[in-house]
Amino acid sequence: MSMNRVQFQKGLSLGEFMKRYGSEAQCIAALKQSRWPDGFVCPACGDTRHSVFER
Repeated sequence: MSMNRVQFQKGLSLGEFMKRYGSEAQCIAALKQSRWPDGFVCPACGDTRHSVFER
């Protein structure tokens, strides 16, 4: 079985992993920050408007 690269990031302890990604809200925030570090910008047209669908 291959190693999970997110769970076993070099230098990231389990405690630090849980601080960063321990809840669903933290995971969503980390993904948004990773995808749009300067805020949302549409890759097709450059627009910054967006809508959000919540479950």
